[in-house]
Amino acid sequence: MTHHHAVVWLDHAEARVFQFNRDEAEKLVVHGHKHHLHHKAGAIGSGRDAADTGFFDAIAATLETCGEVLLLGPGAAKLEFIRYTHRTKPTLEAKIAGVETVDHPSDGQIVAYARKYFVAKDRMRPLLAQPA
Repeated sequence: MTHHHAVVWLDHAEARVFQFNRDEAEKLVVHGHKHHLHHKAGAIGSGRDAADTGFFDAIAATLETCGEVLLLGPGAAKLEFIRYTHRTKPTLEAKIAGVETVDHPSDGQIVAYARKYFVAKDRMRPLLAQPA
C-alpha cells in the first residue's frame, strides 16, 4: 500500500512507521540494534554511541514511496535521523515536513496527530504559494 503521508515515531529502541490517508493507515515497526549508553562520572567521552545507521537505513527504506514525512519522538533519536538523512539521503530529507517532540503515544494517537498536522499544513499550502 502506498500513501502520500507518513509519520514516524522513534526512539533508540524502535521506530513505528505509519503510512496513511484519510481513511486507513498501514503500520510497520523497525527495531534498533544498539543499546542506549549512559555516561558515568569520571569516564572519558560523551557516553554516547554513534548513530545506528543500520536502524536508520531500515527506517529510510520504509519511507521511499512517501511524499511527506512527520517525525515524532521523545528524545534525540529523531534529530540523529535528520542528521543521517542530511548526510546520506538528501531526497528523504527534503520530504521531512516537520519534527515534533512527543512522549510515548498510542498508535491511534500517533496517526490522529499526524492527520491533524497534515490537514493544517495542506490548508496553508495555497497561501504560501501565492506571490507577495
